[in-house]
Amino acid sequence: MLGFAMRDIKEGGPDGGGAPMMYANTSRTTSMSRSKFGTVLHSDPNISSSANNVDDDFPMRNSSASLNLSACYDPSRMSGEGSPMTMSPWNQTSPFTKSPWATFDENVTQNALIGSLVREEGHIYSLAASGDLLYTGSDSKNIRVWKNLKEFSGFKGNSGLVKAIILSGEKIFTGHQDGKIRVWKVSPKNPSVHKRAGTLPSLMDIFKSSIKPSNYVEVRRRRTALWIKHTDAVSCLSLSEDKLFLYSASWDRTIKVWKIDNSKCIESINAHDDAVNSVVASAEGLVYTGSADGTVKVWKREVNGKVTKHSLTQKLLEQECAVTALAVNASGSVMYCGSSDGIVNFWERSEKKLSHGGVLRGHKLAVLCLAAAGNLVLSGSADKTICVWRKDGVIHTCLSVLTGHSGPVKCLAIEEDREPSNNGDQRWIVYSGSLDKSVKVWCVSSLAPDLNLIVMKQQQQQQQQQFQFQFQQQQSLNQNQNQNQIMIMIIIKRFLMRIQCHLMGVSPLQAELARPRSTDDPNNNNNLCGPLRSR
Repeated sequence: MLGFAMRDIKEGGPDGGGAPMMYANTSRTTSMSRSKFGTVLHSDPNISSSANNVDDDFPMRNSSASLNLSACYDPSRMSGEGSPMTMSPWNQTSPFTKSPWATFDENVTQNALIGSLVREEGHIYSLAASGDLLYTGSDSKNIRVWKNLKEFSGFKGNSGLVKAIILSGEKIFTGHQDGKIRVWKVSPKNPSVHKRAGTLPSLMDIFKSSIKPSNYVEVRRRRTALWIKHTDAVSCLSLSEDKLFLYSASWDRTIKVWKIDNSKCIESINAHDDAVNSVVASAEGLVYTGSADGTVKVWKREVNGKVTKHSLTQKLLEQECAVTALAVNASGSVMYCGSSDGIVNFWERSEKKLSHGGVLRGHKLAVLCLAAAGNLVLSGSADKTICVWRKDGVIHTCLSVLTGHSGPVKCLAIEEDREPSNNGDQRWIVYSGSLDKSVKVWCVSSLAPDLNLIVMKQQQQQQQQQFQFQFQQQQSLNQNQNQNQIMIMIIIKRFLMRIQCHLMGVSPLQAELARPRSTDDPNNNNNLCGPLRSR
């Protein structure tokens, strides 16, 4: 199967609507067949009827300063049945066992939908939440600000669709299709007013760099460009843990590092062989990148005086399908990776080592976005659903599946619910943006009943209802049999009486009148008139 880059997802398909259209990534060889993907190590949801074959031969990944390519996780080494996504993730249904949510009753909602924000302007590509404010970016070139489910303000980028939004104090960074990063500032006097503060790189930086020929690098065959500029769409933005650096990923196969205080580009890294779809900065200076070339790489930030450099320390994944999304939990102990085959891999970090923890299967189509909060991780997919997973030790449990979007779920944002819970439950407000031009708001609980228990309870209820139905059917059958036996006895009795009357030469009526009756017989009419005769 061809690997698909996220840049190949374009709006306005043949139907004239907003349906995604996929184009084969010509940079990948077309002769390679897709390797079978392994089964879950720890976290395949139990309700899936697929075989839970376990491969314990997962080597520890060394994340020391030296590059350890032998520690690369190769899906072809895993045993068992592969991922049910062997065709293009945009137009196929699972030929193997269905995903767990396929048998889930959508009417049973454990995590509630709070509201929906709809603007018929464009498809939603990016989200960012801060407090009670939500920022949305779309292909209408607009960035809109929402407060309490109502439009609060907005500003226009004038540069194509907004593919990434990230907030840093009073600054707002937006990544665009034209390869530029724009910086906005919130007015201290009026929070609804946003002013353009600049562009990365600035015109002055471009002018200064263009003077030196050494600042030009080859970006394509017979084409050069300044190393501080992205030459293709900016696909993702991420802030370092200390809020000092901004990382930008691009379809030009590079990631660039920017200093927040002076907006200078301090480093450009040729990270992958294809479009970089995601970048995530984590604790201790670690940076994760995922690409359409099917790889996930780990980079380490090293500061030597005034010089900051990033070196490749580990390659976590190497597969045929594109890596589409990355997410890291708050402590940096778990890293999640979503792919175009609908699979979510995760790695666990202990003692500065990353080891593959397992696979989460919950989607039929490509995973387009991931978000982690607390012990929860959410995955949004092209199948229009959002899976909510809870991590308990080494086990991930699918708590629920959020349905309601009529298009692929493109982006997610999570904020902690500030309203206190009666039972001490940790709740989160989840925002999901979709290509159906809407944003939905959900309230997600980490203590919600898991999907396994819900399905088991539903199965028990179905079995109980089936047993009651069978019992009622048996009772009705027995009653009908008794009535039939009584009717047969009456028919036989009347038949024998007719034979007896025929032998005696009397009519059945005469024989009935001549038959002696008991005084207790309710059909004895003489009992009714006896007292009258006694007079």
